[in-house]
Order: sequence, then C-alpha cells, then structure tokens
Amino acid sequence: MTAANSAPLREWLRDVRRDLHAHPELAFHEVRTTQRILEILSGLGWDARPVPGTTGAIGLLPGPTAGPVVALRADIDALPVAELNDVPYRSQHPGRMHACGHDANTAIMLGVAKKLADTGLMTRTAGAVKLIFQPAEEGGGGAKALIAAGVLENPHVDIIWAGHMSPDLPVGRAGVFKDLGYASADRFELTIQGRGGHGARPEECIDPIVAGAHFVTQLQTIVSRSLPPTMPAVVTVGRFASGDAANVIPDTAELRGSIRALSAEARGRVIRRIEELSAALEPAFGVACRLAVHPGVPALSNHPPSAALLLAAARTVLGQRNAGYLPPIMASEDFAFFTQARPGAIMRLGCSNPQKGFVHKLHNPRFDIDEDVLAIGVEIFFEALVRFLAPKPERSASSQPATRR
Repeated sequence: MTAANSAPLREWLRDVRRDLHAHPELAFHEVRTTQRILEILSGLGWDARPVPGTTGAIGLLPGPTAGPVVALRADIDALPVAELNDVPYRSQHPGRMHACGHDANTAIMLGVAKKLADTGLMTRTAGAVKLIFQPAEEGGGGAKALIAAGVLENPHVDIIWAGHMSPDLPVGRAGVFKDLGYASADRFELTIQGRGGHGARPEECIDPIVAGAHFVTQLQTIVSRSLPPTMPAVVTVGRFASGDAANVIPDTAELRGSIRALSAEARGRVIRRIEELSAALEPAFGVACRLAVHPGVPALSNHPPSAALLLAAARTVLGQRNAGYLPPIMASEDFAFFTQARPGAIMRLGCSNPQKGFVHKLHNPRFDIDEDVLAIGVEIFFEALVRFLAPKPERSASSQPATRR
C-alpha cells in the first residue's frame, strides 16, 4: 500500500481540506489560509515563504544538486456563495464558500509536500520542487499578480502543473487536455442612456429598455452568424437592470455580460461585433451608449509533452481505462497565464459520487466532494514528479544520432 493510500495520510488530507473548507476567504483576502499553508509547509521541513505584497505562499524543496525545477500550483480563494450543505465542516463565514473545490486543490498539493518530506525523495534527486499557492483565481488576477511577483524565478521554473476538481467525472477517474483546454473569459458592461418619462407617453421618451432588449437579441447572432461553426464561443448577458416602476420609462439601462472563446481570433471577432452592435443602437434608437470591455484570462492550452506526462502518471495510479484526454470546455482558468509563461498542464480530477450524494456542480451552494479524490491527487502528482525528476540515463556516443553533413 502506498503512503498516500495509508489511513493516517488519508485522515491528514481530510483534516486539512475540512479546515480550509470551514474558513473560506475571498480573493486577495486569504490571510488565514496563507498562514495555515505556511505553518504546514514549515512543519514538513520546506522552505516556506509568503508572496511579497499579496496573499499566497511559496514552498521550495531543493535536491542536493542543481537540476530541473518543477512547480505545482494550487488556487486558494473561495467564492461569495452561501453554503447550503449541512456538514460538520461547513463554512463558518456566511456568504463565503469553497464552492469551486480550491480547498481540495490546496490540500492535495500540501499532501504532495508531505509525501515528498516523508519519502525523502528530494534528498536523492537533482533539481527542486516549488509549490505555488495562488490567491484570487476567481476573476481576481491572482496568477498575473504572482507571476509579476517573481514566483517563476529564484529558482527558475522549468515546468508547471496544476489540478482541479471535476464533478463531471466520478471519483477514481481523471482527465487532461492534450493541448487546448479552457476558454478565454472577458466581461463587458453597457450603459444605455435614454430619456425617461411617463409610461403612457412613450413618444415623449427615448426608451433604453427597448434598445437594450434589441441589443440582447442581436447578441445571439454573433455566434450563429458572425463566427464559423467550427469556432466555438459563448456570449451571455447575466445582468439587465433598468427602472423602478411599472408605469415609468427610465433614463438608463445597464447590462453586464461575459464573453468566452477557444481562440484568440474568435475572442477578437466577438468583441468587435459587440462594439459594432452597441454603436448601432445610437442611430437606431436615439440613445447614447457607453461600452466597456474588461479583459480577463486568455484561452488555456496545455503543453502536449507536459500533459502526456501527467496522463501517464494518472494511468499508472488509476489504470489505463480511468484516465484519458478531455475535449476543451468553455469554462476558464487563470492558470492560462502560467502556461503562457512556462510549459505546463492542468489535470481535472473526478470528485463526484452519486451513491454518497456528491452530485452538484462547481459554484453550486451544495457543491461537495468525495474526499477519496485527495489521496488520488497526491498519488498522481507524486508519480509525475518521480517520472520527471528521475535521472535520465546518459547515452553513449555510439547511441547519439548521426550528424547530417
């Protein structure tokens, strides 16, 4: 039986995850979470340091000699969601919840830290392992902030991996994107200025609601008529606010929405069409429009060799049939900034179990996990580290490829 599957470590992982789950903290406010991570890493003998100027933590475990540096990233922030689960470890902070599984992601990487310490792997391995515990993944710009703070240097990171909970997969299954994986995500805000008045005299008014409703309808034509069918994208209006009374035409309407795309070309096309459609409202309805597009995260593409290594590790742990490549999804993940900066890959770990009632999706107030996924995640990432850091046999001169003349 492996260490990660031993009862003591399984209990340790469960306790760490439940402690984090009970004390969720929002983006860039993960003060207690950071302190707990630092305490655990220091107790395991790691060089543990806070990230300068923000929340988050870095752990470093070097080998006796120089070599490749592998980074493992875990996101640590929670969501502004009120938990509805009636469990002993439910959130102790009303209106905040680990509804995206970041508590589990963090517990897994801390479990890897523990297994590396317990096995002494790095005492006989060249190179180093760096753990990056990132704040503000949920739209807060945490990855960019940490990269700017220099977490990929000192020592220079050669490859970076991450894991994330996937309620779309049952516990005991795992998947990795071969290359393209997550969509880009941007936000837009449109303010439509009309002229308010009495609802019985619309001819004296300029109705921003009618203009806004037309805009929402026109948005539906972007994906269906402005993009090729082979170029996936999603445009969603999540907020449409205007007026306070049934018999009053308001002055303004405010709309907020999101843009998701699997390529930079589709992303650019969608944004241009939104700009054109909002501008066309002015002559068509006599309104004045103010559009703001807020860039978010780019599409995420795994580095194929890095993804293949993670997949091989998962198949070793779970069996050939229980791990495979996944198709791209329209969710977004700011790990994309890390994979733009270094070769890397993110793996999705199955955490659902209908027999135990773990069936709810991410960001749901009843989301929870089958905690068996914690030990599985530790095993997979430890196996990947062993594979990547293992000394490579030196080839003799006769085995070198012939030089072309």
